[in-house]
Amino acid sequence: LSNRDGIQDIKPTGKNPSDRALGVVAEIMRRRFFPAHITHKAWEGFHFAGHEIRITEATDCYGAVVWPSALVLCYFLETNSKQYNLVDKNVIEIGAGTGLVSIVASLLGALVTATDLPELLGNLQHNVLQNTKLKCKNQPHVKELSWGIDLEKNFPRSSCHFDYIMAADVVYHHPFLDELLLTFDHLCKNDTVILWAMRFRLDKENQFVGRFQTLFDLEVISNFPSLNITLYKAMRKGRMKARPSKLTV
Repeated sequence: LSNRDGIQDIKPTGKNPSDRALGVVAEIMRRRFFPAHITHKAWEGFHFAGHEIRITEATDCYGAVVWPSALVLCYFLETNSKQYNLVDKNVIEIGAGTGLVSIVASLLGALVTATDLPELLGNLQHNVLQNTKLKCKNQPHVKELSWGIDLEKNFPRSSCHFDYIMAADVVYHHPFLDELLLTFDHLCKNDTVILWAMRFRLDKENQFVGRFQTLFDLEVISNFPSLNITLYKAMRKGRMKARPSKLTV
């Protein structure tokens, strides 16, 4: 990690990169807080983009829990708000889950579409509305997106243009990796930037990165070994050189 990674406000805890990465991880995790008293509804709190964000979770569903990859991506968006200026940019989050990344992007000024499976939309809508109403320049939208299904019908190529696609922890042990890659491909235009935080778990899931690179150029923005999380930037093949990143690999 270096100052060009947008993490310059963290004092290194040691002289080697792994110590610095651990310092950043500690700072990211400090953005999370918990209610002082137990309530009838489980929630977690987070501090991002100058706001206190309260996220309602459901522990019986993977998609309704905040995973560390989302915190890593949120922290990156906040600390790189000048280089990655989201004001009035069209952003779609796939696999939005509880909506934390979409909420932070909205608070940073983006026009956000938060998407997930139909059974998660109720909780997602609740979190997005609770944390963005009267706080954002652009009110975010919540929309159903089942990977690989009715993509042209629901997100027609002719009228849907996204400046950014965001994804946090969408690659894990599920049988829809082909559909996920198809969804990335459908939503991504030549100038779209993908910001993707991935936690590495199993070889089968990790092989998705290689398949992803058949369609997209991939650049490592930051790496957090203690969390097994890597933050990537991606664009369509041949487009990365036309729009070079200032961040180090």
